[in-house]
Amino acid sequence: MSRRRGLSREDRVLWSRVARTASPLRPSSPSADDEAPDISSFVAKKVTPAPYQPPPFRVGGSSALPKPSSRATVAPSPAERLASNPVRMDAKTYRRMAQGKLRPEARLDLHGMTLAEAQPELIHFIHAARARGLRLVLVITGKGRGDHGPLPTRPGALRHQVPHWLGSAPLAPLVQQVSAAHLRHGGEGAYYVYLRR
Repeated sequence: MSRRRGLSREDRVLWSRVARTASPLRPSSPSADDEAPDISSFVAKKVTPAPYQPPPFRVGGSSALPKPSSRATVAPSPAERLASNPVRMDAKTYRRMAQGKLRPEARLDLHGMTLAEAQPELIHFIHAARARGLRLVLVITGKGRGDHGPLPTRPGALRHQVPHWLGSAPLAPLVQQVSAAHLRHGGEGAYYVYLRR
């Protein structure tokens, strides 16, 4: 076997000219860096959202944020919601009513009724009281044994639903004010309904 000789100087110059004009049929073998393509631009970056910050609100002309509570927020009772409503009747009469000093002229007891039974009874009672010219009536719902379960069947459902019925059609135009009754008339298990003239 004859020994292979290297390229002459002329051959190397000629080869370099040819190599500059040629394009490779196959790219050179990939390096370790080129083996895995960079997919970082294709992968969605995980973004951790910032915690919710309520917008500031004005209190007495200054900007203040509410203080966070360490306890879970409890929904207000129907009586608390009604107490926060504006007074739409004579203030002196309202104060006497809230103190239990006014005697209701008629009463409706909805104890033991379902929501489906109670609503038509309430509508009929309010219309009849208005027709008779009464101003202050008492609607007794009972306090319920607790507020667990779905609304149509849970104990205390009437206590939650009656203020809503009194504030919506067809009763809203007849009712001037709804308030939780004084303890002598049933407390949170009953409502004063003050009718319009």
